Amino acid sequence: MGDFATPNFSTDLSGQVALVTGTTSGLGKRFAQVLAKCGAKVVLTGRRVEKLDELAKQIRADSGVCEPIAIDMTDRQSIRSALAKAEEAFGTVTILINNAGIPDAERITKMSDELVDRVVNTNLLGPWTLSTEVAKRLIAEKRPGRIVNISSVAAFNISAETVAGLYSTTKLGIARMTEAMAVEWARFNINVNCIAPGAFSTEMLDGMLDRMGDFSVAFPRKRICHPAQMDSTLLFLVSPSSECVTGTVIKVDDGQGPR
Repeated sequence: MGDFATPNFSTDLSGQVALVTGTTSGLGKRFAQVLAKCGAKVVLTGRRVEKLDELAKQIRADSGVCEPIAIDMTDRQSIRSALAKAEEAFGTVTILINNAGIPDAERITKMSDELVDRVVNTNLLGPWTLSTEVAKRLIAEKRPGRIVNISSVAAFNISAETVAGLYSTTKLGIARMTEAMAVEWARFNINVNCIAPGAFSTEMLDGMLDRMGDFSVAFPRKRICHPAQMDSTLLFLVSPSSECVTGTVIKVDDGQGPR
């Protein structure tokens, strides 16, 4: 056994290259800011270029290093092209945060084929493709890596009122994808883990509140969480101290739902 610091934990990500999807708002924006603050070179990705540029200015003003790159998570070619651009800017991606996702907000029997394809491709097939491409490079270079997938507690608990049948299905797929990739890539020192957030303040949640009213009154703590309250979970999963943690789904939901 090697020598370990006491405690065996550090938030210094110097020398790491992190790619975060869905950084134009909400959790992804916060994830990018936190990783940059800890010293990682961060690739900001999303569809809204103006939002990416705005975030890049904020991170650089805070002495962070980043590169905004547009990506369409429903398009495999766009995913592969964005990863190539990330490598041109900073080198091999060693930390991947699969955060991008969209809701369905429609009854299952009323969903169009186009909406079904968009939700499945964005929430599940896109992260599958990007994770695979990142892993291929890490394996070829014999380098360790960390992949953190963002699922949802909706993957495990759903009600008729939430109108999230397909969203829930894809987010459960993300959790299972995490376990499958973790098992297959453990031998290559690539850790794959998953965070399943509850209700956090994001644009997506704002849309749900507009449709359903303030459902936080039914929560034990009667509040909506702030993205900053997930910093510690993210940093644990990308830090050296979580070296033995892979294939795990961590629920971060403030005790909002059942178990």
